[in-house]
Amino acid sequence: MEERFVDVAIIGSGTAGLNALSQTRKAGKSFVLINGGEPGTTCARVGCMPSKAMIQVAEDYHRRTHLGKYGIDGHEEMTLDQPEALEHVQDLRDTFVDRVLSNSTDDMPPELFIQDYARFVEPTLLEAGGERIRAGAVVIATGSRPVVPEAWRSFGDRLLTTDDIFEQEDLPESLAVIGLGTIGLELGQSLSRLGVRVTGFDQLQTIGGVTDPEVCTCAKEILGKELPIHLGQAAEISEEGEGLRVTAGGESVLVDKVLCSIGRTPNLDRLALENLGVALDERGLPAFDNRTMQVGDLPVYIAGDVTGERPILHEAGDEGKIAGYNAARGESAAFRRKTPLYINFCDPNICAVGVRFAELDGATTAIGQINFAPVGRALIMGKNKGVLRVYAEKESGRLLGSEMIGPKGENLAHLLCWCIDRGLTVGQLLRMPFYHPVIE
Repeated sequence: MEERFVDVAIIGSGTAGLNALSQTRKAGKSFVLINGGEPGTTCARVGCMPSKAMIQVAEDYHRRTHLGKYGIDGHEEMTLDQPEALEHVQDLRDTFVDRVLSNSTDDMPPELFIQDYARFVEPTLLEAGGERIRAGAVVIATGSRPVVPEAWRSFGDRLLTTDDIFEQEDLPESLAVIGLGTIGLELGQSLSRLGVRVTGFDQLQTIGGVTDPEVCTCAKEILGKELPIHLGQAAEISEEGEGLRVTAGGESVLVDKVLCSIGRTPNLDRLALENLGVALDERGLPAFDNRTMQVGDLPVYIAGDVTGERPILHEAGDEGKIAGYNAARGESAAFRRKTPLYINFCDPNICAVGVRFAELDGATTAIGQINFAPVGRALIMGKNKGVLRVYAEKESGRLLGSEMIGPKGENLAHLLCWCIDRGLTVGQLLRMPFYHPVIE
């Protein structure tokens, strides 16, 4: 088999892989980009962007339920053309994917962009596209895919994941969402607002990844008014007629389809990582330094959703840059990671910043709290639901973190994240200018 040399081989053309590629190009190094799955980023194809398009349609349609109190007539006659709404979401999705491809791989010659799955023969020797590639360094950025239990695969197209939910031409009358993390909550609420009878299930007692009990209780109360939510028991699925019966503990519902959102697994199965010669964990991942993204002391780096650590676009981008920087230079430079920031775009937004409640030392931490019910701007918006909890160090007053569910949470989360990233205290934050009346 033919063998050629490149300075850097990048496996995966998603967000992390493309950011690694940009660093490699800046360093003037030779490269090859290898991608075995669908081209385009997870964010553009099946993640952040199409989900936000669906959320926007659902939120705008749901807004009709508030119009009566403002004296606006005719809202009760408003209807939704589901196929047309889904086509709009798909058109936007295609636009986002086309932009990614046109700015990254469309004009790349075949010797630089190989559309095939890569396999390690040795730590710096890959097989892909019918050839062997010897690389000075390798970046693994293969992403992840939805977890689907093997027993559920027999349900065919009645079982949906994020890989196919945005391909639907029409919506079912009823749907069960199993897994109420970010994906399950965002899509479950949106589908409910688009006219689907949605029931949510999660074996955990929490939703949306919340660890603060006050925020969790509030989130369950608010979102539970839009769709039934059953927690604390693992869900089981069985066929019943043409539908699916979902059962968890004493709860049971018959639905047309099920959205499985119980997590994601790294795309590793075709890589033959055992040929790296290092120990692999129970997921099949090698140990790596999340400040350098280097695997052991090998000239191999790993970045993005495949690591399972911070499966968020801006984190994948940062990891790709770190991995690409080090791979292109043969270095192991360590970088300070950004303050953690998580946003769930359900309505109201569920957000977490910095240190989570579950990580706090109760003896040294002060907690501030405000409910949104009496907040004037939130009341005017008709969105005065939720609670904001902020954590600070008692002795110094330094901001540590926050968890919340509330209106414009995405803006509040950024404000707090920037303050925490700069090491500000509560007093310094309060001396900042704030306009009235804004949620901030």
